[in-house]
Amino acid sequence: MSAQGPGEGLDAVVVGGGIGGLAAALAVARAGMRVLVLERAERFAEIGAGIQIAPNGLHALDRLGVGDEVRSLAVHMSELRFMDGVTGEHVTSVPLTEGYRRRFGNPYVVVHRAELHAALLAACRSDPAVELRSGCAVAGYENGPATATVRTAAGERLTARIVIGADGLHSAIRRQLVGDGEPRVSGITVYRAVVPMERVPEAERLLTAVTWWAGPGCHFVHYPIAGGKYLNMAASSADGATEALAGVPATQALVEREMKALGEGAQRLMALGEDWRSWVLVDRPPVPGWTDGRTTLLGDAAHPMLHYAAQGACQSLEDAVVLGDLLERGDAELPALLAEYNARRRRRTAEIQDVSRLSIGLWHPSDEAAKERNRALAALSPEQLHGHLAWMHGARDFTDTDTAPVRDGAST
Repeated sequence: MSAQGPGEGLDAVVVGGGIGGLAAALAVARAGMRVLVLERAERFAEIGAGIQIAPNGLHALDRLGVGDEVRSLAVHMSELRFMDGVTGEHVTSVPLTEGYRRRFGNPYVVVHRAELHAALLAACRSDPAVELRSGCAVAGYENGPATATVRTAAGERLTARIVIGADGLHSAIRRQLVGDGEPRVSGITVYRAVVPMERVPEAERLLTAVTWWAGPGCHFVHYPIAGGKYLNMAASSADGATEALAGVPATQALVEREMKALGEGAQRLMALGEDWRSWVLVDRPPVPGWTDGRTTLLGDAAHPMLHYAAQGACQSLEDAVVLGDLLERGDAELPALLAEYNARRRRRTAEIQDVSRLSIGLWHPSDEAAKERNRALAALSPEQLHGHLAWMHGARDFTDTDTAPVRDGAST
């Protein structure tokens, strides 16, 4: 391999150097293949703040060889805490301690997105089968009988046995492969900020809890990141936004106006926010097929979802593991293996896409509907709450056999 130049003798080209793309590269390399990762940005980095990783995501990270490192970086949660954001009532909590960890085989953790990305990036850099190239935008792909070729925006052609499009929500590979246009705008804007934990009143730090404050047409989520040094905050408003925006600065006054329905408890924490930025949430409806011959999609390029089930990154990691397992069979019928990967993953990811959108109904009802929601949630035992999450959090093989969601709305 040392005699080969950059990009020569490739088995796979991965388009996109985010969490999903790096996970795919590790999985492909572990299948004995030489892989090139193309990132359009000038350097490999991850933007954003906190990210939640359920046990299924940690199982996938274990399979990719970085689970222990991520667990050591992460803050381990003891509860998912659901509050009525108007009255301040603590409605229920999903316990995440002994019983949960025993049932699902891993903790529920939160990390900074950059921490997770850095762990995957370091693993890729230490693997001689993985080549990384930044500053390389991709325009499209071509399939041949024995190879697939990526066309870069600069006019370069890179050929390998397979191409994996992990280039996110606005994937150039998906644009050609699926051709379903722009993402679907949700009509919800989320405002995000990170606050040093030392500024948070000690009684309200909740260092091992993910806390939701639900209100009419809005809700507020917060949890610690970076080993508890910071509080990650996200405030969502169903404002009817019709244009997709990302990372746009927002004033404290705007956040307060959009979240005015929430009560004192949530307001005290949001008042600590500085340097708010806003995103209009988008996703896509599930599609049955995201594979074309020797080219396939992975992660948000294949099945982008709203973040309300906290499964976007976990599903990218699951994709990578399933794809890598199949590629270990050998290269005799690579198009068939990519089609099988698609078939094994499409139902589970579609269910989670749907649940992520339907769960808006859990966060945003008002008046009597909110009271009924509170009564229904409060009536569930810890075992019942765990049972509603089991199909997502308890997954081990990451295929349709894991998918059996509860249909009464409580699974969200």
